[in-house]
Amino acid sequence: MVKIMKKRMRMIYNDIRCNHAYDVFDAIYLLKKYCVSKFVESVDVAINLNIDTKKPEQNILGYSILPNGIGRNICVAVFADKEDVVLAKSFGADYVGMEDLLEKIEKKKIIFDILICSPSTLYMVNKVKHVLGPRNLLPNEKVGTISSDVGKSVQCAKSGKVIYRNDRNGIIHTTIGKICFDVNQIKENLDCLVNSLKKFRSSYVRRRGIFIKKISLSTTMGGGICIDKNTLKF
Repeated sequence: MVKIMKKRMRMIYNDIRCNHAYDVFDAIYLLKKYCVSKFVESVDVAINLNIDTKKPEQNILGYSILPNGIGRNICVAVFADKEDVVLAKSFGADYVGMEDLLEKIEKKKIIFDILICSPSTLYMVNKVKHVLGPRNLLPNEKVGTISSDVGKSVQCAKSGKVIYRNDRNGIIHTTIGKICFDVNQIKENLDCLVNSLKKFRSSYVRRRGIFIKKISLSTTMGGGICIDKNTLKF
């Protein structure tokens, strides 16, 4: 397996021009061409932003509901009581509860992608901050995971919601689908994600010039390919 991966990486680096910005369709075709793993790889994107991460107001936390999903079920946990329990379950929440859910999270008995709560159950989240914080699972109003409408929040999460935040280098990393998606589906998801970032343009960033410096696509086991931003819709 290691020899196969080394051979594939050599082929990729021989065929792909590292400093060239590819048309988005050409880039996706190249990703598909060199994806020969026995499992279905994810398609990941890295977006380098023109922000100063030392300034809190320029750090980005947001979400996008991808039109074609990410190719797998998004596991959702919900702190809910009273009528919200039935509502959350009716919209497909995987784990719903209060003290029982708290215990499972504390003991790390369950794995989930998104945690949702209402303002009235936020106190339960505070009890497990030490577990949720390192995993970037703390609910936040900015991404709709603290909401009075629990049902709508669960529905959004299950519909292909990806939550993103920049790292200390000002780069956003997230998944936008699977390599088995057709080319148009991957592009639609990428367009949607990039468009959702536009709302974060601040006057400071505009004065410094461009907001999005570089966009790269890759697969789980493959190398990165730089995208020509002019071939995207934003």
